This record gives sequence, C-alpha cells and structure tokens, in this order.
Amino acid sequence: MTNSETAGSGGDAKRSSADVPPDRLVLASASPRRLDLLRQIGLEPAAVDAPEVDETPLKGELPQELVRRLAIAKANAVAERHKGAFVLGADTIVARGRTVLPKATNAEEARVFLKLLSGRRHRVFGGVGIVVPEGRSFGRVVETKVTFKRLGRDEIEDYIGYDEWQGKAGGYAIQGRAGVFVRKIMGSYSNVVGLPLYETVALLKGLGFRFG
Repeated sequence: MTNSETAGSGGDAKRSSADVPPDRLVLASASPRRLDLLRQIGLEPAAVDAPEVDETPLKGELPQELVRRLAIAKANAVAERHKGAFVLGADTIVARGRTVLPKATNAEEARVFLKLLSGRRHRVFGGVGIVVPEGRSFGRVVETKVTFKRLGRDEIEDYIGYDEWQGKAGGYAIQGRAGVFVRKIMGSYSNVVGLPLYETVALLKGLGFRFG
C-alpha cells in the first residue's frame, strides 16, 4: 500500500489543535458504508450531507489523481453549507492498470467488470479530502492491491443475482458475498470497503480534530 498526501491550498497538514475548532465533523457522503465505518471507530458525524459533484474523469487523468480530486471536491462542495466544521469527503476507485472501473449501473456492466478482475490483481484507490474550519483543503490517497481468484461463469452469475454489485465501484462489495473472491489483499481493508480508517484518523488528528 502506498500513500500520498498533499494540501489542496498549500500549507502544512500538521496544525495545532488550538488553531481550529476540534469538535464538529461533517461527512460529505451519501454512502452508508462510510458512515458505518466511522461509527465502527466511535466517531459519529454531527451531520451527513451528500455532495453533488461531476465525477467525469479529466482527459489523461490517472486513477489516483481522479480519486484525490473527487474526494476534495466533495468536501469543498459540502463545506459551503457547514461553515466552521471539519468536512470529510471520500471517493473510491477500482482500477485495472490505468483503466478505471466505475460504479456498476446494470448487470451487464457488473458482469464485464468481474470478468476483467477474475484471476487478476487490481488496485483500489481511496481518496480522502478534508476541509478544515478555516476553509483550507487537504487530501490523501491510499492504495490497496486486491487479487481475485479465477471466477467461473456460474460464480459470476450467482453473484450478479444478489444485486450486491449495484452502485459499487468495480461491480463488487468486498464486505459482502464477494469476500470469497479475494485470494490476497495488500493494504487497507477498510479502504476497499469505502474509507481508509487509519489514514483518515491520522489526517484528521494532524489537522487538529480532537476525538472524544
């Protein structure tokens, strides 16, 4: 797993907890999985606000560049409505090489994605974007490598029949029935689910957010 961290508007991500209010977090996401992951570690957002962001990749944009841009864009979009709060945005992308496998919108897309992933290793990029109360934005990208076993036609059709793939990047949910497809994982498991918890907490703490 590799991480990269950059500030969206300059500055050092390490800040004194006295610089910004430490007690209000807004989750800029409509994903119930991300909310569940935060609750898993005892962090209950003060508000959950779904952003509206165009997720179309830019020409020549690499998967890790796209996921970082979208995570920060989501946080910024919601921060406009929650002044004075820490706003957390996130995005998840499944990639085979430079090719992004988007959220599956129908069974045929899911079928194509699963065939591409069958017996191969792919990468899951998780973007974390945070806007601090004073309005500056910061981002981090986390990479997890996932290897699928070779999938038979019956396995693919059986999985598609459960509709778990709907709206999932790459057409699968590792925390569900697709967990049995995974031969090997290198890096953050929670990143594949939807939010890299270790890296998210580290970034929040570094920016002055105080837990508990």
